[in-house]
Amino acid sequence: MQTRTRPGAPLRALWVVMLGLALAMGQFARAEAQGAPPDGFADLASKISPAVVDITTMSTIAAPTDQGPMVPPGSPFEQFFHDFMDQNGQNGQKSRPQRSEALGSGFVISADGYIVTNNHVIDGADDIQIQFFDGKTEKAKVVGVDKATDIALLKVKTDKPLPFVQFGDSGKMRVGDWVLAMGNPLGQGFSISAGIISAKGRTLNGTYDNFFQTDAAINRGNSGGPLFNMAGQVIGVNTAILSPNGGSIGIGFSMASNVVSKVVGELKDFGSVHRGWLGVRIQDVTPDMADALGLPKAAGAMVTDVPDGPAKQAGMKSGDVILKFDGSDVPDTRELVRKVANTAIGKTVPVVVFRDGKDQTLNVTLGKRAGNVDSTPPVSEGNGSPQAPQPQSTTILGMTVVPLTKDMRDQMGLGADLQGVVIKDVDGTSEAFTKGLRPGDIITEAGQQKVTSVQDLQDRIQAAKDAGHKSVLLLIRRNGEPRFVALTLK
Repeated sequence: MQTRTRPGAPLRALWVVMLGLALAMGQFARAEAQGAPPDGFADLASKISPAVVDITTMSTIAAPTDQGPMVPPGSPFEQFFHDFMDQNGQNGQKSRPQRSEALGSGFVISADGYIVTNNHVIDGADDIQIQFFDGKTEKAKVVGVDKATDIALLKVKTDKPLPFVQFGDSGKMRVGDWVLAMGNPLGQGFSISAGIISAKGRTLNGTYDNFFQTDAAINRGNSGGPLFNMAGQVIGVNTAILSPNGGSIGIGFSMASNVVSKVVGELKDFGSVHRGWLGVRIQDVTPDMADALGLPKAAGAMVTDVPDGPAKQAGMKSGDVILKFDGSDVPDTRELVRKVANTAIGKTVPVVVFRDGKDQTLNVTLGKRAGNVDSTPPVSEGNGSPQAPQPQSTTILGMTVVPLTKDMRDQMGLGADLQGVVIKDVDGTSEAFTKGLRPGDIITEAGQQKVTSVQDLQDRIQAAKDAGHKSVLLLIRRNGEPRFVALTLK
């Protein structure tokens, strides 16, 4: 028996299958987006609250140097304040040191009592008290701090396992995902607020900043507290707010857990943080710099100086543009700093640099970062010789430049090996002035070639014009610090 299929039936069946797939994908997407629980946040809050702690610190502050209000002699208020000080026992007595109390938040990350908070919560404290969700209080000691990320690791003694929470993968969070902030806002005790991730990758003032921005209510006292995802994992540490009045206006910042977890691991193992060190000074590549270099786009990290260190040993030079580090693209200097810091000390990594119009790969064995390893001596102010003849000046691209003479070297405290021309004056209406060039700056390179005379500078500028570049790249040194500046050719 032959079965007839009605026209359009296969098409309808296909639509049914596609609709089923779309619904399934929609459910998966909603799960990945970590939407708000259909019944609210109560179940999640009860699960994670026992691991959140309030922190109270006590510290001794120096006695104030002033001895009361400053009142002009003979003022009608002079006797009033004198009598007031006498009544309060302050007149004629030395001021004494005072005790100061501060509040913050934190969270337990292990059953044996390790607690994470912000460094600024416990900085300078000589007594740290931890109050747990059940009301119990314990004294904590500092295991280690990392001022660069404002993270501190504490430890309390405990005779029984403590409730704790785990770090989640902050890299999986998306703008719009729901989050919970918990802590001790304004000293009110355990409190919870809900919001979303408003933005990712925010930076404040730190070298290693990687903050979430959230509209979950964060106030004073929330510092050091956790930011949770909908799985009850810590994806951030609440650190700062942007506010004109000191209260929450929906702009809070939480350090990403992928930064914090690595810092905490180092503090737990070593008591301090060990970061990789490349050994270069760098600056971002601007569009006009990219044009002057012949780069297809403004990306990478421009090397301004290579002191003694791993990069110099691998053959890196001033003027190189770092495009890739250990197989990953380098979009800007901040990302390079993060990548280097998170790479193991002693690891040899391939670094791709742009030099002389082409890519080169250098193998660099990272060292250990330790403070300001690239310090340079300050410029001294010597007495010049007024009888010395003044060098002839030339005006180029809005700058009046002169040769670098021996007298100038002595006055500026420069070494005999430094070559270049000195900027004597800068036209205030010029691009050079707008980009920060000032009298006393020294031009040591132009077009990534050494400059030893004014004629060299003129030749490099002409060469850039002949090559069809719209701008020329200058290497400037000020107080020993180098940086690249690109000026438009006219």
